[in-house]
Order: sequence, then C-alpha cells, then structure tokens
Amino acid sequence: MIPTSPLDHHDVLALVHAALREDLRYGGDLTVRACVPAGARLGGEILAKGAGTICGLWLFPVVFAALAEDRPGAGVTVTDLAVDGAVVPAGTIIGRVSGSAATILSGERTALNLAQHLSGIATATAALVAIVAGTRAKVLDTRKTVPGLRVLAKHAVVCGGGVNHRFGLHDQILIKNNHIALARGRSQAGPQTCAAAEAVRRARSAVGPAITIQVEIDQVTDLAPVIAAGADLVLLDNFDPHGAAQAVAERDRIDPARRVLLEASGGITAASIRAFAEAGVDRISTGAITHSVKALDIALHCAPE
Repeated sequence: MIPTSPLDHHDVLALVHAALREDLRYGGDLTVRACVPAGARLGGEILAKGAGTICGLWLFPVVFAALAEDRPGAGVTVTDLAVDGAVVPAGTIIGRVSGSAATILSGERTALNLAQHLSGIATATAALVAIVAGTRAKVLDTRKTVPGLRVLAKHAVVCGGGVNHRFGLHDQILIKNNHIALARGRSQAGPQTCAAAEAVRRARSAVGPAITIQVEIDQVTDLAPVIAAGADLVLLDNFDPHGAAQAVAERDRIDPARRVLLEASGGITAASIRAFAEAGVDRISTGAITHSVKALDIALHCAPE
C-alpha cells in the first residue's frame, strides 16, 4: 500500500528525475545557457492564483535539489511552503524561493506542473467530500491515474479528504465484468448460476480469507449470492440512486452488521453524488478526481537578488 508519506516511496524521486530528463537530456537548458550569467541569483514567491486545496509544494525543493546535485553554488532554498491539505484563497503566497537562477529557471516548470496537478486533485476531491458531508459515505479514488503518477495522485486524494481505493493490482482482488464473463463461460453449474458469485468463490478459494475481495454487480438480485460466496465489498456498477438504496436495504437485511460494504461507482458527478450518499452506500468511487481534474493555477514570480 501507499506509504504514509510519498517522500518515502522510491517512485517519487525516480519520477522527478524522469521529468527533468524530458527537459534537459539533449543539451540542457539552452535559454539558461544563453541568457543567465554565471552565479546569478533569483528570489521569488510561489503564488496560488486560484482558490483551492494545496498539495505537492514539497516537490519544489526535491526538484531543485535534483538539479543542484554535484554543482557547487547551484542550490536553492525553499521556505514558507503551505502544507498539504491547506485550503487557500486566490492570491495567497504559498511559498518562497531563493538561490541559483539557473536552477530555479530550469526546474520551475517541472515543480509547477506536479504541484498544479496534485493541487487540482486535492481541490476536486475536497469539493466532493464537502457535498457528502453528514452521510456515512466516503469518497474514494480509482486506478484511473496518469501512469507513473499514482503514488502522488493518491496522496493528493487523501489531502483533499478522500480515501484511497486499492493501490494497484497487487493488493486487493476486484472482480469486474470481464472477469465475470470468463467465470460465466467456464461455469459448470448451469445457466441459472450467478456468475459473479462463481467468480468470488473461485477467488476466495485461491487466496484464502486474508485478501480483500470486491466484486462488481449490475443488479440487486446478485447481491445475496456474492455475499454468500465470500465477498468483502460489493461494487454497485452504474446503479442509479434508487437502485443503490434498494441494494443498501437488501444488504442490511442479509447482513445487519454491515460487514460487507457497498460502493457506488460509474458516472458519479458533483450533481449526483449527494443522492448516492443519501441512498446509504458506504463508499463512492470516481475516477474523475484523478483523470479529469483542472490543475490549480499556481505561479512562481521571481526577481534578481
């Protein structure tokens, strides 16, 4: 699973170095080489031009340190950074930089791209969390993240008040429609057998009791069979709020202690999420908070020191 801090994850530094290589691998920063005198220094402010929830400013010193490695005098000091999860109005100064002009100018876009994207995720998540406030529903992400950015994207969801779904294919079983189609085709129990329940039984037999198993269903009549087969979580795929409420009532009848959690997913929007929450589901997952967010507008304004 994701570490408590993404700084502890080996993927983050590798991502920073890969992002810098995109800009610098073929001859370095030509503009800096042509226009920036040796030893020049800049100081400046990181500014949130839009209101939102901040995430990822700590990547500024990571980026600058990667650029300054083995280059005497190329260091940059970064101070007064807004912490992850801070909610700021437009126009807020959220950090300050001071140091090598060459390092700042070569690294600012990489740092800004990451912080803007992550702050956009945190801001979008916080908006949905606010809409479902007062219900039992938690807002979850999905695996619909930009490849290579998942550690950071899921961290940003948490900073916005959301909850992480499984981190990857390795830490939880999630049986979806294509897995169920395969179980249906291989079933020896006859055409009336619930294929989703058959897939759950096979998964539970394969992994034992310790691994969480979630299964997708598209009709309430499949709920009882998948619970009986050993599902821990049931994904209500593309249900409407009325159907979700019916599923909650059926789950509560079968499982009054609510040991099996229900999750609504598919086409969830800011306009519909409250209705799903009021239907009584335990979780609401949406890929939109990681794959379709608008970046928070953040800028770096500098002047010679």
